[in-house]
Amino acid sequence: MRYVRIIVNDIRFIYGDFMTDWSAYAKGVLRAEMARKGMSYADLVRGLDATGVKETEANLRNKVSRGSFTAAFLFQCLRVMGVTTLHLD
Repeated sequence: MRYVRIIVNDIRFIYGDFMTDWSAYAKGVLRAEMARKGMSYADLVRGLDATGVKETEANLRNKVSRGSFTAAFLFQCLRVMGVTTLHLD
């Protein structure tokens, strides 16, 4: 069984079996980038709002916690966070 292991600022994030649980993988990528950029959910909500994407902080937390978001939403979040390079290994 393989897991997503992401280390950001000496903090280890481990998310489910990414070979079968793609939601866990997407969630891990988004959370790791938030940590890397030092962004809170409130910061992300404000950034998304500025681009016309309306989310509440509670809704965003739930969406990320479940890993139930589209690739388009993931890319919107990454753009708001200023992520220009993403390594998926």
